[in-house]
Amino acid sequence: MDVALQDGGLRQFGGASLRRVVDRSSACVAEHAHDWPVLSLFVLGAYRNQTELGEVLVAGPSALLYSARAAHRNTIAQAGFEQIEIEFDPAWLGRANLPELPVSRWIGGRAGAEARRLVRLCLNEPCEDQLRVRLRQFLQMRRCERPPTATPWLETIGQRLARNPALRASDLAREMKRHPSWLGFAYRQMSGETLPEAGARHRVERAARSLRETDQTLADIAAEAGFCDQSHMNRTFKRILSRTPLAVRADRNLFRNSAAQRAVSAQPNVKE
Repeated sequence: MDVALQDGGLRQFGGASLRRVVDRSSACVAEHAHDWPVLSLFVLGAYRNQTELGEVLVAGPSALLYSARAAHRNTIAQAGFEQIEIEFDPAWLGRANLPELPVSRWIGGRAGAEARRLVRLCLNEPCEDQLRVRLRQFLQMRRCERPPTATPWLETIGQRLARNPALRASDLAREMKRHPSWLGFAYRQMSGETLPEAGARHRVERAARSLRETDQTLADIAAEAGFCDQSHMNRTFKRILSRTPLAVRADRNLFRNSAAQRAVSAQPNVKE
């Protein structure tokens, strides 16, 4: 079975579903869990994720896998948050492909880059076999992969780009006293995206929040987010999100209901 869904759903298969989840800025998603495992793929924004592993900031290419009934809660940052969730029957994927841990986090590095490619596949309406093969490959590659070691300069560059997405590699290299080529390569290896990709994503994050949470005109939003013009914003949105700014503006109808999330916290095994 392959069914197109509405209201944030992307695809429903016999043993899996794809959905796009959007949270408004500064929202609190109460503790909840799912009946099946869920792979959460980062798209835009940032949030603090809290599980039995502790708390971690997620603000770039990444993937988090929750086993069935693994409780988690999120505190959304000022940019809001968008993710793709793949919820699946373990038998559909093959139980041997699943990690034994209740929660697995892959942030940045090669896993982050692979997660970005998996997001693009999901947005392009894959068939069931495509999704299952790619999901198995993603999880199998993580088994022997060592996560990148966090470094202070990586966080500094991320913060600088978030404040000013127009910064070039040469500007950042001068600040860090490094060669631009080395810095660009090292950043991609650590974060899972290139410096230009990170800058474009931060522009889209700024614009997406305004589109979803204000009634500003598209022209004003494009200027405030650092795009050359509205046409530049349209092209960048299509490249990163496979959607237009007008489609993103309609996401305000998909925000998770805070009251509903508080109710879910009392029933941790209820699906969202």
